[in-house]
Amino acid sequence: MAKLDAGMTREAAFELLGKHNKEPFHIEHGETVEATMRYFAREFDPENEEFWGIVGLLHDLDWEEHDDEPEKHTLFAAELIEAAGGTSELIRAIQSHTSDFNPDLPKPEHQMEKILFATEELTGLIGAAVAMRPSKSVMDFEVKSLKKKFKDKRFAAGVSRDVIRSGAEMLGWELDELFDRTIKAMRSFAPDRDTFKPVE
Repeated sequence: MAKLDAGMTREAAFELLGKHNKEPFHIEHGETVEATMRYFAREFDPENEEFWGIVGLLHDLDWEEHDDEPEKHTLFAAELIEAAGGTSELIRAIQSHTSDFNPDLPKPEHQMEKILFATEELTGLIGAAVAMRPSKSVMDFEVKSLKKKFKDKRFAAGVSRDVIRSGAEMLGWELDELFDRTIKAMRSFAPDRDTFKPVE
């Protein structure tokens, strides 16, 4: 695949995120999705890992300031990113993950966009499930446990199961495969990844 240009460095992207997000949760979510995207980039598009990472970091740039207007999510971000020097490719990739809220936005087409769409909400579900475990670790978290939480609509009710299902379909993956791959992605950067022997 051709080299993709975000128009900004990772440091500049993180500074932009911090300027418009004050809640630690939102910063952490951006970093989690960034690291997840980087994991998948190393498999599917290693030349563009930095671009994939910045897409993940900034995907919810405007959510904290405009969470009462979900249909406009990423429209505000587009203006902020453009003003900071971000490219149209970066904006398009970020906007593609909210096409379920706004049909006027671009649908995910590239592997990167499909993975963002499929995993962004899923990382939140996994994070919420892991927080309930005695170990507080993703390293001993398994697909079967995630499936139970996924089926329980009362758990992390704000996470759209339909978006996750749609994302799996876009990728041509069964839900179990998406779950397994995303858990492994999150294990790859878990702070306690040396505590447990990674499951192959």
